[in-house]
Amino acid sequence: MSLHSAPPTAADSFGTHLRHWRRHRRLSQLDLAHEAQVSTRHLSYVETGRAEPSREMVLRLAERLEVPLRERNALLVAAGYAPMYRQRSLDDPALAPARQAVDLVLKGHEPFPALAVDRHWNLVAHNALVPLLMEGAAPELLAAPVNVLRLSLHPEGLAPRIANLAQWRAHLLERLQQQIAATGDTALVALHDELAAYPTPRVSHDVPTNNSELAGVAVPFQYVTAQGLLSFISTTTIFGTPVDVTLQELAVESFFPADASTAAALAAMAQQAAG
Repeated sequence: MSLHSAPPTAADSFGTHLRHWRRHRRLSQLDLAHEAQVSTRHLSYVETGRAEPSREMVLRLAERLEVPLRERNALLVAAGYAPMYRQRSLDDPALAPARQAVDLVLKGHEPFPALAVDRHWNLVAHNALVPLLMEGAAPELLAAPVNVLRLSLHPEGLAPRIANLAQWRAHLLERLQQQIAATGDTALVALHDELAAYPTPRVSHDVPTNNSELAGVAVPFQYVTAQGLLSFISTTTIFGTPVDVTLQELAVESFFPADASTAAALAAMAQQAAG
């Protein structure tokens, strides 16, 4: 399955990059010209290579097209300019304040699970509760880099213990499709295809949520453990004003107990692990 056309390569012209993102956003040349406050004729010339864009024009078009920072660098390079946005490891000293902020969020969320993932859903960091919930998965799924979505939905991962697997699977695939729509990332398309090909759980295997008040508000994550059925709702936290590629692509997933019994079970688990 191909959700979107293949993105341009580093060897392609700026016009090819621009046309890809304009079509990806489902905009006509007239629409984009209006939003970027340039003439349609000039935009057409830029797209066909008859005119060269200024650096300011490249950045303005990228802003209007909501191009992610990683791809904005590619647009700049294709137009003959130097990349603007740095891409560094989260362990880079320059990102130490950001890494400390992530660690504070993860640690502060205990005794509830929380984890940080990169743009491809690979595990970057986690708090003490996460390994307790990953126990029992196939060793190859726990080998670095751990892909959180693959671990969750793989038949030898957490899937057999997700009580509402059909519902949770549909939720994760929808989130992945939204991310693909925003980024056009071919690696995410491949991941979506892989996950969608896993055996489809029978809806009859699902169990009803114990939290009727969540109906129509949030998709719960229901997980069977030795302590019983744990029910969560989740939130996603991102950096609000990133100018670094790594930070823009980093997300913290925090899970909150959806009922009192889950909160009590997690507190007991955390205390036992600490002892």
